[in-house]
Amino acid sequence: MSVQTDKLEQLGSDLGEAIAETPEYETFEETKAAVEADDEIQAQIAKFQDHRDTFMTARQAGTATQEMLDKVKSAQSELHNMSKMAAYLDAQKALQSKLEDINKAISDPLAVDFGGEAGGCCQDE
Repeated sequence: MSVQTDKLEQLGSDLGEAIAETPEYETFEETKAAVEADDEIQAQIAKFQDHRDTFMTARQAGTATQEMLDKVKSAQSELHNMSKMAAYLDAQKALQSKLEDINKAISDPLAVDFGGEAGGCCQDE
């Protein structure tokens, strides 16, 4: 491996560590842990997934109903309205925004979307 490649990999590692120390990442991890540890939220997630899976299966079979879709939307709404889940979703959005800013800072000098386009040789346009 070249010295330049080693340096770039070290910079990448340093960047990852720096991201992990941001308030956005720390809040994301804290809220994620809270959601994962909450039995009520986990039960609501399971309920939402069950309704969604039932709806998707019915949709593929051509038998989906508005009532099925309403159950999915209702379960999702109940889930998103739970305070710990809402905090997690807010933290997820804040982290995504921070990562997009970092992606832009990396991509601008390269004239490529580092996070989205770099590495693809044959992409559909």
